[in-house]
Amino acid sequence: MQDAITREDIRDALGTTAYDRFLVYVMGPYKSFNLNYVLSERELANIDIEELPGPIRKLFSAREDIDDALALLRRVQGSLRADPGVNAFLAVDVDIDTDDVDAATQSIAFAEASNATVFILPFLGHNFGVGEEAGSVLERLSETHGDRIVFVHEDSVTSEMIRAARTRWDLRVETYDTEAELHKRIRLFVADVMNRELHGDLERLD
Repeated sequence: MQDAITREDIRDALGTTAYDRFLVYVMGPYKSFNLNYVLSERELANIDIEELPGPIRKLFSAREDIDDALALLRRVQGSLRADPGVNAFLAVDVDIDTDDVDAATQSIAFAEASNATVFILPFLGHNFGVGEEAGSVLERLSETHGDRIVFVHEDSVTSEMIRAARTRWDLRVETYDTEAELHKRIRLFVADVMNRELHGDLERLD
């Protein structure tokens, strides 16, 4: 396996921003949950999709282009890179082969190297793999990096991972209803971590 992932490795893979030494690891599902993948043709034939409520109907919609879940993460990343100008990144932005370092180990390394880590759990996201990786990160880093980590989930999303984040690791958990609210909550969290580093409440990573 390759050497440990460093802050410089991450920064070298990213463009510059106003605060390019302040790394924010943005994590969430890259794929939307799609009921076409889990139901048989016979089961689908018995469902009148047009009669379903809007949010449920969206679970059947297939996308051939960039996935809605990944597009959401990219918009959050772009928003943070513009305001407040931090070096936000996704795991796929740092070119590390999962044959060399598995996804969970990468996530631990990225979170450990970052000034802040944001887990985003949208209603339409395929969150199973994200939950496993998030659990690995929290088991390893909750004591040392707990103040640098936030879960932000859509109002309609509930999971054992979210409940565990609150009770087991005393982690900050936020909810959102609209994407505008999501961006606002994440910006406030990142600004809070930046201020705490600036005023000595949190140790500066470099």
